[in-house]
Amino acid sequence: MKRIFLFFASFSLFLLFSDAASAQQGDWVQFGRYASDNAALAGDTGHKAPKAVFIGDSITDGWDGKDPEFFSGNDFVCRGISGQCSSQMLVRFRQDVLNLHPKYVVILAGTNDLARNNYNVSPENVLDNIISMCELARAAHIRPILCSVTPAAAFGWRKEVDNVAEKIISLNRMIKSYADSARIPYVDYHSVLKDGNGGMPEKFSGDGVHPNAECYEIMESTVLPYLK
Repeated sequence: MKRIFLFFASFSLFLLFSDAASAQQGDWVQFGRYASDNAALAGDTGHKAPKAVFIGDSITDGWDGKDPEFFSGNDFVCRGISGQCSSQMLVRFRQDVLNLHPKYVVILAGTNDLARNNYNVSPENVLDNIISMCELARAAHIRPILCSVTPAAAFGWRKEVDNVAEKIISLNRMIKSYADSARIPYVDYHSVLKDGNGGMPEKFSGDGVHPNAECYEIMESTVLPYLK
């Protein structure tokens, strides 16, 4: 009986460490994406802390690709990762934001949560993740800036998700309500980008979700006044 117990205990530990190793190897949070860039910033004694870190998903990630001068010219740092949900951003918040000691952190999260990239998550859970990021930032004397989720009428990679425009509007109301109550600036990209149906106009996006260069220019002029 004792041997059976020891066998199952050993097997359970094997599974536990195997799962941990698999998760680490897979890097679900993608700690490695910006690890070398973060290390370079931390190790450069002649480089001051960035003015702002932009954390987000592909909408933030693509921004740096479309207009890198917006970041380099303003002493901003991009820490967007395509496909990420708010939970992943929260887990990497220390490495990609806090340890860089910026004056501001610009948080744009929620699109992939609504698209169920990491299973079905309630809007309340998304807001909790966003609130946690804001609280961590403030504890580190970093000023959080919250952004609305950008408009979309559908998710091409998750066609089964319905009422997308309405879900985005509802989540944005929750984010704005928290921002107002916590006295955190709220950047309303949604209002300046949406079409008559609450989606992203074709002139701003090829797939109805991801901004093109013209769209990013509007987003830049919308957020810059908050980053003085």
